[in-house]
Amino acid sequence: MMNWDRLRVFAAVAEQSSVTAAAEALHLTRPAVSQHLRKLEREAGCRLVEPAGRGIRLTNAGQVLAEAARSITASVAAAERDLANIHQQIIGRLQIGAVASALRFFVLDALRALTAQHPRLRPAIRDGEVVDLIPALRLGKLDAVVLESWAGWPARMPAGVELTELLTEDVQLAVPADHPLAERESVHVGELAGLRWASCPPGTEAHEALVQTLRAHSVDAEVDYCVTDYATVLSIVAAGLAVALVPGIAQRLSAPGVRYLSCEPRVGRSVAVATPEGRSTPAARAFVSELVRAAAR
Repeated sequence: MMNWDRLRVFAAVAEQSSVTAAAEALHLTRPAVSQHLRKLEREAGCRLVEPAGRGIRLTNAGQVLAEAARSITASVAAAERDLANIHQQIIGRLQIGAVASALRFFVLDALRALTAQHPRLRPAIRDGEVVDLIPALRLGKLDAVVLESWAGWPARMPAGVELTELLTEDVQLAVPADHPLAERESVHVGELAGLRWASCPPGTEAHEALVQTLRAHSVDAEVDYCVTDYATVLSIVAAGLAVALVPGIAQRLSAPGVRYLSCEPRVGRSVAVATPEGRSTPAARAFVSELVRAAAR
Protein backbone atom coordinates (compact mmCIF):
# COMPACT_ATOMS: atom_id res chain seq x y z
CA MET A 1 0.00 0.00 0.00
CA MET A 2 1.28 3.45 -0.89
CA ASN A 3 2.11 5.79 1.97
CA TRP A 4 0.24 9.16 2.06
CA ASP A 5 3.31 11.15 3.10
CA ARG A 6 5.25 9.76 0.14
CA LEU A 7 2.40 10.59 -2.23
CA ARG A 8 2.33 14.15 -0.87
CA VAL A 9 6.08 14.47 -1.47
CA PHE A 10 5.73 12.99 -4.97
CA ALA A 11 2.97 15.47 -5.80
CA ALA A 12 5.37 18.31 -4.90
CA VAL A 13 8.18 16.78 -7.01
CA ALA A 14 5.80 16.47 -9.95
CA GLU A 15 4.66 20.07 -9.59
CA GLN A 16 8.17 21.49 -9.23
CA SER A 17 9.94 19.10 -11.67
CA SER A 18 12.81 19.22 -9.20
CA VAL A 19 13.75 17.37 -6.04
CA THR A 20 15.51 20.44 -4.68
CA ALA A 21 12.54 22.76 -5.30
CA ALA A 22 10.14 20.21 -3.82
CA ALA A 23 12.32 19.94 -0.72
CA GLU A 24 12.26 23.72 -0.30
CA ALA A 25 8.48 23.87 -0.77
CA LEU A 26 7.90 21.11 1.80
CA HIS A 27 10.59 22.35 4.22
CA LEU A 28 12.42 19.02 3.95
CA THR A 29 16.00 18.15 3.10
CA ARG A 30 16.85 17.02 -0.41
CA PRO A 31 18.00 13.56 0.81
CA ALA A 32 14.67 13.13 2.65
CA VAL A 33 12.71 13.82 -0.54
CA SER A 34 14.94 11.46 -2.53
CA GLN A 35 14.37 8.74 0.08
CA HIS A 36 10.59 9.19 -0.15
CA LEU A 37 10.83 8.85 -3.95
CA ARG A 38 12.88 5.64 -3.77
CA LYS A 39 10.46 4.07 -1.27
CA LEU A 40 7.45 5.10 -3.35
CA GLU A 41 9.00 3.55 -6.46
CA ARG A 42 9.45 0.29 -4.53
CA GLU A 43 5.81 0.42 -3.42
CA ALA A 44 4.65 1.17 -6.97
CA GLY A 45 6.93 -1.48 -8.49
CA CYS A 46 8.20 0.81 -11.25
CA ARG A 47 10.28 3.90 -12.01
CA LEU A 48 8.41 7.15 -11.46
CA VAL A 49 11.10 9.66 -12.44
CA GLU A 50 14.09 9.62 -14.76
CA PRO A 51 17.03 11.96 -15.42
CA ALA A 52 16.47 14.81 -17.90
CA GLY A 53 19.51 17.01 -18.40
CA ARG A 54 20.32 18.50 -15.01
CA GLY A 55 16.85 17.79 -13.67
CA ILE A 56 14.29 15.03 -13.72
CA ARG A 57 11.06 14.24 -15.56
CA LEU A 58 8.17 11.91 -14.88
CA THR A 59 7.99 8.54 -16.56
CA ASN A 60 4.67 7.45 -18.05
CA ALA A 61 3.89 5.66 -14.80
CA GLY A 62 4.97 8.75 -12.89
CA GLN A 63 2.54 10.93 -14.85
CA VAL A 64 -0.32 8.59 -14.00
CA LEU A 65 0.57 8.55 -10.30
CA ALA A 66 1.20 12.31 -10.22
CA GLU A 67 -2.36 12.99 -11.39
CA ALA A 68 -3.71 10.75 -8.65
CA ALA A 69 -1.40 12.31 -6.05
CA ARG A 70 -2.56 15.82 -7.01
CA SER A 71 -6.18 14.75 -6.69
CA ILE A 72 -5.58 13.15 -3.29
CA THR A 73 -3.66 16.21 -2.05
CA ALA A 74 -6.49 18.51 -3.10
CA SER A 75 -9.06 16.23 -1.44
CA VAL A 76 -7.14 16.16 1.83
CA ALA A 77 -6.75 19.95 1.78
CA ALA A 78 -10.50 20.31 1.18
CA ALA A 79 -11.25 17.92 4.04
CA GLU A 80 -9.00 19.88 6.37
CA ARG A 81 -10.80 23.10 5.42
CA ASP A 82 -14.21 21.51 5.97
CA LEU A 83 -13.22 20.13 9.36
CA ALA A 84 -11.80 23.46 10.43
CA ASN A 85 -15.02 25.16 9.36
CA ILE A 86 -17.09 22.69 11.39
CA HIS A 87 -15.18 23.46 14.56
CA GLN A 88 -14.36 27.11 13.72
CA GLN A 89 -10.83 26.47 14.90
CA ILE A 90 -7.87 28.64 13.93
CA ILE A 91 -5.26 25.91 13.91
CA GLY A 92 -3.02 24.00 11.51
CA ARG A 93 -1.48 25.17 8.26
CA LEU A 94 -2.27 28.53 6.68
CA GLN A 95 -0.78 28.69 3.18
CA ILE A 96 -0.21 32.29 2.05
CA GLY A 97 0.99 33.75 -1.23
CA ALA A 98 2.08 37.38 -1.35
CA VAL A 99 3.83 39.98 -3.48
CA ALA A 100 7.16 40.86 -1.89
CA SER A 101 6.49 44.56 -1.21
CA ALA A 102 3.35 43.80 0.83
CA LEU A 103 5.09 40.89 2.54
CA ARG A 104 7.90 43.08 3.82
CA PHE A 105 5.73 45.85 5.22
CA PHE A 106 2.54 44.52 6.76
CA VAL A 107 1.89 40.83 6.04
CA LEU A 108 4.53 39.81 8.57
CA ASP A 109 3.02 42.19 11.14
CA ALA A 110 -0.38 40.57 10.61
CA LEU A 111 1.06 37.07 11.00
CA ARG A 112 2.94 38.02 14.15
CA ALA A 113 -0.27 39.27 15.75
CA LEU A 114 -2.28 36.28 14.50
CA THR A 115 0.13 33.62 15.74
CA ALA A 116 0.38 35.36 19.10
CA GLN A 117 -3.39 34.97 19.46
CA HIS A 118 -3.49 31.46 17.97
CA PRO A 119 -0.24 29.60 18.77
CA ARG A 120 -1.47 26.36 17.13
CA LEU A 121 -1.61 28.12 13.75
CA ARG A 122 1.27 27.30 11.37
CA PRO A 123 1.58 29.88 8.58
CA ALA A 124 3.66 29.20 5.49
CA ILE A 125 4.50 31.93 2.95
CA ARG A 126 5.35 31.83 -0.73
CA ASP A 127 6.16 35.06 -2.53
CA GLY A 128 5.46 35.50 -6.21
CA GLU A 129 3.23 37.19 -8.77
CA VAL A 130 -0.49 37.17 -9.42
CA VAL A 131 -0.12 35.06 -12.57
CA ASP A 132 1.30 32.18 -10.49
CA LEU A 133 -0.39 32.67 -7.12
CA ILE A 134 -4.05 32.90 -8.17
CA PRO A 135 -4.04 29.51 -9.98
CA ALA A 136 -2.54 28.00 -6.81
CA LEU A 137 -5.33 29.61 -4.78
CA ARG A 138 -8.01 28.15 -7.06
CA LEU A 139 -6.42 24.69 -6.82
CA GLY A 140 -6.52 24.84 -3.02
CA LYS A 141 -2.74 25.01 -2.66
CA LEU A 142 -2.99 28.45 -1.06
CA ASP A 143 -5.55 29.79 1.43
CA ALA A 144 -5.01 33.48 0.70
CA VAL A 145 -3.05 35.63 -1.74
CA VAL A 146 -1.94 39.21 -1.04
CA LEU A 147 -1.68 40.85 -4.45
CA GLU A 148 -1.18 44.17 -6.18
CA SER A 149 -3.23 45.83 -8.89
CA TRP A 150 -1.92 48.86 -10.79
CA ALA A 151 -4.02 51.56 -12.41
CA GLY A 152 -2.24 50.92 -15.72
CA TRP A 153 -2.44 47.14 -15.39
CA PRO A 154 -5.38 46.07 -13.19
CA ALA A 155 -5.35 42.53 -11.85
CA ARG A 156 -8.11 40.39 -13.35
CA MET A 157 -9.66 37.86 -11.01
CA PRO A 158 -11.33 34.65 -12.23
CA ALA A 159 -14.74 33.53 -11.00
CA GLY A 160 -14.74 32.05 -7.52
CA VAL A 161 -12.17 34.46 -6.06
CA GLU A 162 -13.17 37.09 -3.49
CA LEU A 163 -11.11 40.28 -3.07
CA THR A 164 -10.76 42.37 0.09
CA GLU A 165 -9.01 45.70 -0.53
CA LEU A 166 -6.30 46.57 1.98
CA LEU A 167 -4.93 49.90 0.75
CA THR A 168 -4.58 52.22 -2.21
CA GLU A 169 -1.52 54.36 -2.68
CA ASP A 170 0.21 56.76 -5.03
CA VAL A 171 3.10 55.56 -7.14
CA GLN A 172 5.88 58.11 -7.61
CA LEU A 173 8.85 58.51 -9.92
CA ALA A 174 12.15 57.81 -8.16
CA VAL A 175 15.15 59.62 -9.67
CA PRO A 176 18.79 60.05 -8.60
CA ALA A 177 19.34 63.10 -6.40
CA ASP A 178 21.50 64.73 -9.11
CA HIS A 179 19.08 64.00 -11.96
CA PRO A 180 17.79 67.03 -13.96
CA LEU A 181 14.26 66.21 -12.75
CA ALA A 182 15.25 66.01 -9.08
CA GLU A 183 14.41 69.65 -8.29
CA ARG A 184 10.84 69.31 -9.51
CA GLU A 185 7.82 68.32 -7.44
CA SER A 186 6.01 66.55 -10.25
CA VAL A 187 6.44 65.36 -13.83
CA HIS A 188 4.05 64.47 -16.64
CA VAL A 189 4.38 60.88 -17.81
CA GLY A 190 4.65 62.11 -21.37
CA GLU A 191 7.97 63.81 -20.49
CA LEU A 192 9.67 60.53 -19.57
CA ALA A 193 10.86 59.48 -23.04
CA GLY A 194 14.49 58.46 -23.37
CA LEU A 195 15.01 57.49 -19.72
CA ARG A 196 16.48 54.20 -18.59
CA TRP A 197 14.34 52.25 -16.14
CA ALA A 198 14.70 49.80 -13.28
CA SER A 199 11.73 47.54 -12.59
CA CYS A 200 10.66 44.05 -11.64
CA PRO A 201 11.14 41.36 -14.33
CA PRO A 202 8.90 41.08 -17.40
CA GLY A 203 5.62 39.34 -16.68
CA THR A 204 5.31 40.84 -13.20
CA GLU A 205 2.51 43.26 -12.37
CA ALA A 206 4.95 46.11 -11.73
CA HIS A 207 6.80 45.64 -15.02
CA GLU A 208 3.66 45.40 -17.15
CA ALA A 209 2.12 48.40 -15.37
CA LEU A 210 5.23 50.46 -16.16
CA VAL A 211 5.15 49.48 -19.83
CA GLN A 212 1.42 50.17 -20.18
CA THR A 213 1.54 53.47 -18.25
CA LEU A 214 4.28 54.84 -20.48
CA ARG A 215 2.74 53.41 -23.65
CA ALA A 216 -0.51 55.27 -22.89
CA HIS A 217 1.52 58.48 -23.34
CA SER A 218 3.46 57.28 -26.42
CA VAL A 219 6.62 56.59 -24.39
CA ASP A 220 8.63 53.39 -24.82
CA ALA A 221 9.91 51.79 -21.62
CA GLU A 222 13.64 51.07 -21.85
CA VAL A 223 13.98 48.68 -18.90
CA ASP A 224 17.67 47.90 -18.57
CA TYR A 225 17.58 46.74 -14.95
CA CYS A 226 15.18 43.93 -14.02
CA VAL A 227 15.34 42.93 -10.35
CA THR A 228 12.88 41.30 -7.97
CA ASP A 229 12.71 43.73 -5.04
CA TYR A 230 12.34 47.46 -4.47
CA ALA A 231 15.38 47.69 -2.19
CA THR A 232 17.58 46.78 -5.16
CA VAL A 233 15.56 48.99 -7.52
CA LEU A 234 16.22 51.97 -5.23
CA SER A 235 19.92 51.11 -5.01
CA ILE A 236 20.09 51.20 -8.81
CA VAL A 237 18.35 54.59 -8.84
CA ALA A 238 20.64 55.96 -6.11
CA ALA A 239 23.65 54.87 -8.18
CA GLY A 240 22.44 57.13 -11.00
CA LEU A 241 21.84 54.23 -13.38
CA ALA A 242 18.07 54.45 -13.91
CA VAL A 243 14.75 55.84 -12.73
CA ALA A 244 11.81 53.82 -11.41
CA LEU A 245 8.13 53.88 -10.49
CA VAL A 246 7.91 53.11 -6.77
CA PRO A 247 4.69 52.53 -4.78
CA GLY A 248 4.09 54.29 -1.49
CA ILE A 249 4.89 51.48 0.95
CA ALA A 250 8.21 50.76 -0.79
CA GLN A 251 9.18 54.40 -0.28
CA ARG A 252 9.54 53.61 3.43
CA LEU A 253 12.83 51.90 2.59
CA SER A 254 15.90 53.95 3.37
CA ALA A 255 17.19 55.30 0.06
CA PRO A 256 19.78 58.07 0.40
CA GLY A 257 20.42 59.71 -2.95
CA VAL A 258 16.88 59.19 -4.25
CA ARG A 259 14.24 61.86 -4.87
CA TYR A 260 10.53 61.21 -5.43
CA LEU A 261 8.30 63.14 -7.85
CA SER A 262 4.53 62.95 -8.22
CA CYS A 263 3.31 61.71 -11.60
CA GLU A 264 0.77 63.51 -13.77
CA PRO A 265 -1.68 62.02 -14.43
CA ARG A 266 -1.69 60.14 -11.13
CA VAL A 267 -0.28 56.62 -11.13
CA GLY A 268 -1.79 54.41 -8.44
CA ARG A 269 -1.58 50.94 -7.01
CA SER A 270 -3.88 48.99 -4.73
CA VAL A 271 -3.08 46.01 -2.52
CA ALA A 272 -5.77 43.43 -1.78
CA VAL A 273 -6.10 39.92 -0.40
CA ALA A 274 -7.77 37.19 -2.45
CA THR A 275 -9.53 34.20 -0.90
CA PRO A 276 -11.70 31.42 -2.34
CA GLU A 277 -15.26 32.73 -2.50
CA GLY A 278 -17.43 30.91 0.04
CA ARG A 279 -14.69 28.42 0.91
CA SER A 280 -12.36 30.29 3.26
CA THR A 281 -11.19 28.56 6.43
CA PRO A 282 -11.53 30.22 9.84
CA ALA A 283 -7.75 30.73 9.79
CA ALA A 284 -7.90 32.50 6.41
CA ARG A 285 -10.77 34.72 7.57
CA ALA A 286 -8.86 35.64 10.72
CA PHE A 287 -5.79 36.40 8.58
CA VAL A 288 -7.80 38.74 6.36
CA SER A 289 -9.14 40.60 9.42
CA GLU A 290 -5.64 40.98 10.82
CA LEU A 291 -4.33 42.16 7.44
CA VAL A 292 -6.96 44.90 7.31
CA ARG A 293 -5.83 46.12 10.73
CA ALA A 294 -2.12 45.91 9.87
CA ALA A 295 -2.54 47.75 6.55
CA ALA A 296 -4.40 50.58 8.28
CA ARG A 297 -1.58 51.31 10.72
